[in-house]
Amino acid sequence: MSAINDFLLTHQLRLSTNPCISPDFCLDWPTLAAELAFGSGFAVYPLSEVTTEDGLWSIAENEAGDHAWILLPKSGGRGRLALSGEAVELPDGSIAFPATFEHLLEMKNAIQEFDPDATVFPTATPRLGSSTIGVGARFTTLHWPGVDWAMAQLGIGVTANQNSIPRELVFDVEAMLADRLAKVPFPFIGTDVPEGHQGQSVEGMSHGCVMAKLKTGFHRRKIAWSFNADHQPIGGWYDEREDSLVEGCLLASYITFDLSPELSVTPLPEGAKAQAEYVVSEIDASLVEKVKGRVADAGLNLDPAEFNELLCRVWPSMDKMKIRDEKYRAIREKHFTTEVGCSYLRELSIDELPGLTTAETTAIMLALCEALEMPVNFIAPAFGFQKNMPYPDNGELRTMIERQWEVCRTFGVSIGFHSGSGKSAENYQVMGEVTGGQLEIKTSGRYTYEMGRALSASSDEGDQALWKDWYQFTLDLAVAGAFAESRTEQSMARSFIVESLKTAGVEVSDDLFSSSEGTREVLTSLKADPEWMFWFEYNFLYILAAGGKADKAALGDHSPAGYRQRERFYAISDEGRLKFASNVARYIIFLCKNTGIVAPETCESAEKKLSHYARFDEFLTDIAG
Repeated sequence: MSAINDFLLTHQLRLSTNPCISPDFCLDWPTLAAELAFGSGFAVYPLSEVTTEDGLWSIAENEAGDHAWILLPKSGGRGRLALSGEAVELPDGSIAFPATFEHLLEMKNAIQEFDPDATVFPTATPRLGSSTIGVGARFTTLHWPGVDWAMAQLGIGVTANQNSIPRELVFDVEAMLADRLAKVPFPFIGTDVPEGHQGQSVEGMSHGCVMAKLKTGFHRRKIAWSFNADHQPIGGWYDEREDSLVEGCLLASYITFDLSPELSVTPLPEGAKAQAEYVVSEIDASLVEKVKGRVADAGLNLDPAEFNELLCRVWPSMDKMKIRDEKYRAIREKHFTTEVGCSYLRELSIDELPGLTTAETTAIMLALCEALEMPVNFIAPAFGFQKNMPYPDNGELRTMIERQWEVCRTFGVSIGFHSGSGKSAENYQVMGEVTGGQLEIKTSGRYTYEMGRALSASSDEGDQALWKDWYQFTLDLAVAGAFAESRTEQSMARSFIVESLKTAGVEVSDDLFSSSEGTREVLTSLKADPEWMFWFEYNFLYILAAGGKADKAALGDHSPAGYRQRERFYAISDEGRLKFASNVARYIIFLCKNTGIVAPETCESAEKKLSHYARFDEFLTDIAG
């Protein structure tokens, strides 16, 4: 038994109430195998059926959340040898295999060898590489029903699984168990929080997303979808864990390369002469000429000194990006047997470079990617977006995007809009109009907010108790932050509180921050509401806060105490699940409608249908159609 499975079983952290931590979707095979052989204690999902050369497969699950692949073998198939390792023959002649991560990889090959157009697993189709919505699925099995319903009703695939790795997801469960996860600075809360602050592992999330689509029958619609390993850090101190990051993202069909770690440690030669000499000595002359030629194709004139300075700044990170890209390619070719199984999309995130991104910078970076034979599908320039805030000037936004689009169109690349949540309908319309829908909108934090909206509106007592505790947690952090010694923490907390009061229509008095008791009294007088900014800014920290405590030492806790806190969300009612899934779907529809990537009448029909569900099982039924 693996160390992570032993840890989870020892502490009674089961898949049914704490999914996607282990890479496996079966923690206790002996018990599940006995139940399958006896014929009770489990359910088979009839909509999960999928065919390979070996026969007809389906998914079974017991009450603890352990899963198995069930094969009804056909004549000439491999039977027990269809998958490696353990198996049990059942009374009806079928064969059961535990849903391990190794079996998941084998099933990917078997399914895609039999049907290259199968949509059980994420893929890198041309449409997904030019136009998509990125959905940060922070709540895993609670999240995917809403995403899959939206894709089913709109008739398009999106990036249905997207998370920053290793910031949000655990990149290596062994590192987690050994307490070797790094700390991520969060200046606005005045502390560092361990990586993987949402609790799930990247392999566990990869596994869970596939299982979710099989169990609801979404794969029957043959709608291709993708999985984005977001903000993959390149260089810097991440060099030492590069191979673990590559291995963890094996099932991702879309990689976002984040150059900021290497950029932050790259020294810039002083002066134009030294920079010109660096370019001559470190970069192949023919590559430099290719880049200049492609930039000229985009109608841009380069200042030689500025060109050399940018090359000096980015070349070490681009060189390391090429090495990483080769590793992503090699590990897929090692494990997968089909072209569709090995393919992946690329995005270059350059919004970490200083200032707003110029058209010249975008052109140079795209030309470098081409010259290094790793062309990207998306590029994410910096537009000055703030998280969860509309851009204030649509005319200015249009002008900025038009400059970038002239370059991107020349290179056949779409624009990635990061910090995409919370923009206005008009903002999204501008993005869609300028690019003709050749874009990606990345959203993530929005969906934690949508969970808050769902719980606060639920009539279930358990949901209400969770919501009230969650709200109180953010209020406590806001008050503590408003009187913290750190000026950054204090300033940010006070701005969140002031904006919340303005939203509530409450006058902000001059003595609001004269004492922590007074500030707390004012905030306590407000109705608990997910619309308040302080709740939005601090809410994600509650998921893995040990004991639900608003204590910095409790945040991002990967001990049993942290995971028992996470378990509260997976125990919400069917009413809460329906409201959350509906909220997720509604926001995806909103994005598709306003960016123009789906026809308005299709979006309106889906919105109308969404409002008629009274039960969660009815909602799930419409995913398969």
